[in-house]
Amino acid sequence: MSQYWSPLVQQLEPYVPGEQPKDQRYIKLNTNECPYPPSPKVLAAIQQELADTLRLYPDPNADLFKDAIAAYYGLESKQVFVGNGSDEVLAHVFHALFKPDQPLLFPDISYSFYPVYANLYRLSVKQIPLATDFSLDLTAYTPANGGIIFPNPNAPTGSALELAAIEQLLQLNSSSVVVVDEAYVDFGAATAIPLIHQYPNLLVVQTLSKSRSLAGLRAGFAVGHPALIEALERVKNSFNSYPLDRLAIVGAAAAMQDQAYFAEICQKIIKTRTRVVTQLQALGFQVLPSAANFVFARPPLGNAEAIYLALKAQGVLVRHFNKPRIQAYLRITIGTEAEMDVLLAKLSALVAV
Repeated sequence: MSQYWSPLVQQLEPYVPGEQPKDQRYIKLNTNECPYPPSPKVLAAIQQELADTLRLYPDPNADLFKDAIAAYYGLESKQVFVGNGSDEVLAHVFHALFKPDQPLLFPDISYSFYPVYANLYRLSVKQIPLATDFSLDLTAYTPANGGIIFPNPNAPTGSALELAAIEQLLQLNSSSVVVVDEAYVDFGAATAIPLIHQYPNLLVVQTLSKSRSLAGLRAGFAVGHPALIEALERVKNSFNSYPLDRLAIVGAAAAMQDQAYFAEICQKIIKTRTRVVTQLQALGFQVLPSAANFVFARPPLGNAEAIYLALKAQGVLVRHFNKPRIQAYLRITIGTEAEMDVLLAKLSALVAV
């Protein structure tokens, strides 16, 4: 029945999320979810909100959540935009801030939603190749452009940039918006948020799905100059005035406010990541430096797809990208200590075959 589709839909190539199979119970190390539960304060806030007020619309501005973000980073609420996960925030960024008359620049190996959004909003793109070691060199982002976007740390590689490199790019590129996608920043990288006070074309996007254990709640945000935030609000209010429901608003605000729990979870994941990297290297894996809650690792024989399939058959999911340059690598989310023990034991047996 595709004859009823619009011409735009006919040529879309949608984003493909990580597997969520239901045929059995898996150890899920493929979608970078947090292995630990949300803060107890989040659950308490949501429980308290489960009341008669659910019959009423939520606050369209989600001021409780915005104020919590502003307080955490020492900002004003007019510098904060919130949305239904960082994916929705990014969609509005692509629509509101990137200009179609020049190509959008982003890495060739990066978050695979970027080309999807560019196609949806009819933006031309120029993908900048990562270096041979998969590092991101911002000095290559010199062509005239309608915007620049990159993750820090990068995905799926996990590598992180120093703030000095980001600031140098901002100094050289003042005529278009630069977006730093910080989905994984809390696991070892430095946030670029302090730079928004000096550079009005900088927008920083974050999510509560990873370090704050709220992938199922769908809450994300962007911070930047009020003029950038106003552009996002104009698009959001032309699309969906209520992207965050009452439970998401109170839960996300509570997550931002519980700084002690947040720090504890991040440190646990970093500690486990350090151990896993050491043990993977002992098995002969080549592991890229990671500042994220995952590692990008090449098996000794480069037979990543075969190992991915063997692990899946044994009840462990990791991510394999069948794409040029990275098909020999696996992206492995850092789970609990017990989950990683299971993974490492299975990998040990597989690489010994």
